[in-house]
Amino acid sequence: MDLIEHKYVELNGLKLHVAEIASGQSPAVVFLHGFPEIWYSWRHQMIAAASAGFRAIALDYRGYGLSDPPPEPEKTTFLDLVGDVLALFDALSISKACLIAKDFGAMVASMFVVLHQDRVSGFVTLGVPFYLPHFLTSHLPEGFYVPRWKEPGRAESDFGRFDAKTVVRKVYILFSGSEIPIACEDQEIMDLVDSSTPLPSWFTEEDLATYGMLYEKSGFQTALQVPYRSFHEDINKPDPKVEVPALLIMGEKDYFMSSNENADYITSGKVKTFVPNLEINFIPEGCHFVQEQFPAQVNDLILNFLRIHS
Repeated sequence: MDLIEHKYVELNGLKLHVAEIASGQSPAVVFLHGFPEIWYSWRHQMIAAASAGFRAIALDYRGYGLSDPPPEPEKTTFLDLVGDVLALFDALSISKACLIAKDFGAMVASMFVVLHQDRVSGFVTLGVPFYLPHFLTSHLPEGFYVPRWKEPGRAESDFGRFDAKTVVRKVYILFSGSEIPIACEDQEIMDLVDSSTPLPSWFTEEDLATYGMLYEKSGFQTALQVPYRSFHEDINKPDPKVEVPALLIMGEKDYFMSSNENADYITSGKVKTFVPNLEINFIPEGCHFVQEQFPAQVNDLILNFLRIHS
């Protein structure tokens, strides 16, 4: 961790926090986090990539962690995040890079590749495949976390009962399961995790303290806007097919796979209609946070991909 350098880069009028290892002459790898993650969720992969000769870069999105909040968080869009990634490439003199993205970061990466394919040598997603925000058209139960957090004010009230560290703890426990329970009408999402439930064995109290400190600084306002209140976004590309090489890493016990629609999109090959040069790897026993749960296995898959396609 001591090898990771931290700095602020001004992008689109905001100072965003960037973590980086390795020299500027190495092939660049840009890591995009999900929720409730932050640059820190890539700590294992950044060190492995740098040790293998790559320039490893991870940012906190606008309004996340140590980055500046946007002036109007409730108006933040996926395209704002895509624009920040493009500005990061330019600010760090990166002509082309491999993107590695997790959770809703896979949507940021998917949009970026569709819009800026010439800047991408390849991309890897974990926990979510190639997926544009408007793909989410299926009906979700009212008590599922996505529609609950989409509703303005509801998650703010739910989260506001706890400090940031406790919110992250509950979400990590919730998202580590192979299925996410549905809240009853008189329950909130935070109520689904009992305070006595232990953290996953691979997630330490030190890890939790780091996440808690970063979200204590940023709060959750932007994080609730993007992704949960921005799934309506459409980049108006009638044929969003990408030809760059791609890798999908999924845990076999990732809750994302508990949806028949999601599982079919991956296992039937439908995803390859958009990404024909896609390799898919499943990690046995892997959950939604597979890069933190099984870092050695994930690192091997990523490094093999990078060596071939960077």
